[in-house]
Amino acid sequence: MNRREFSSLVAGTAVSALLPSSLLAERTTGVSSAAAELYARALVLDCNSGPPYEGGSLPLPHADLELVRNSGVSVVKLSLGGINSGLAETVSEIAYIQQMIEVHPANFMQVRVPGDLDRAKREGKLGIILSFESADMLQGKLENLELFRNLGVRVMQFSYNRKSPFAAGVMEPNGGGLTPLGREAAQKMNALGIAIDVSHANPPTTADAIAISSKPVIMTHAGCAAIHAHPRNKSDEQLRSLANKGGVVGIYDLPYLAASPEQPTVDHYMAHMERALKVAGEDHVGVGSDVGLDPFDTSPKGLAEFNKAQEERQKSGLAAPEEDRPTYVVGLNTPRRIEVIADQLLKRGYSPRVVEKVVGANFVRVFGEIWKA
Repeated sequence: MNRREFSSLVAGTAVSALLPSSLLAERTTGVSSAAAELYARALVLDCNSGPPYEGGSLPLPHADLELVRNSGVSVVKLSLGGINSGLAETVSEIAYIQQMIEVHPANFMQVRVPGDLDRAKREGKLGIILSFESADMLQGKLENLELFRNLGVRVMQFSYNRKSPFAAGVMEPNGGGLTPLGREAAQKMNALGIAIDVSHANPPTTADAIAISSKPVIMTHAGCAAIHAHPRNKSDEQLRSLANKGGVVGIYDLPYLAASPEQPTVDHYMAHMERALKVAGEDHVGVGSDVGLDPFDTSPKGLAEFNKAQEERQKSGLAAPEEDRPTYVVGLNTPRRIEVIADQLLKRGYSPRVVEKVVGANFVRVFGEIWKA
């Protein structure tokens, strides 16, 4: 099942259809001048998001391009290949993104090397890091790691929520850790400069990956289990281990921030953010929204589409618990959500230096370490 079939549900990156902002977006109001100035100068990196491109036709509408430009985001890590897409379908999706960049060179660029991160900010473009959540497109073959790396995929996971030939996901808590093939894959990923992402990994897989990797390991989109116990949220022990390896965790905007049936708010989000900062430290926390730059459509039509997608996801057997609420955080349902997060951090007494790390510099640092030859 392709990711776009679940775009409203945001299994990894939101690519839901763009509707008029008057119907969708919460206006960014009350942001301090200090936050606005910091956001304007910082390299803002969302480690699981993406531009609106639902429909697959090019060129993109002017409104989509303006939404991206006005978001203030410099770089996104974009998850491709859905949650169980095969090799051919995934290559086709990569080709579409590369064609999108070709058609809109003033708006987008592909990020392949560390220097591209700064270049995206400098040139005022949205840099796109290609990534995978699923491992299905690898077909259990190590040689496909190099194939996709050479197509520009720079971040990969060993599994989605269930088992793969490499490892087990969070819905397989007793599914074991890295398989022998998974251990070989980890070593090859290190050698190729592919970042190992354990966002969807179960605890044994997470521990194995951190132990075996010679480079930092990342959690691009997760929450804190100490704030809300959920399979997709990470324990303090996991966060400390990740930080000790030099990795970074990105806090997401999903409903798992709060217990069902409550729709999470900015305060819920900040509780997870502050817990991660306390446990992992200021050098090891960032943002991985797990929602697209385009806001969630809260209209009756949008909610109906969400409910339909949710039913299909439950039938797939790949859903996690508490996938019963729309995929947005009240107060952050805007393309400039990271500006709001920056403002909240400043209001809570964090220094501008720490805030700049959280909104992008920490992921810039870790990608530089992982991708270098």
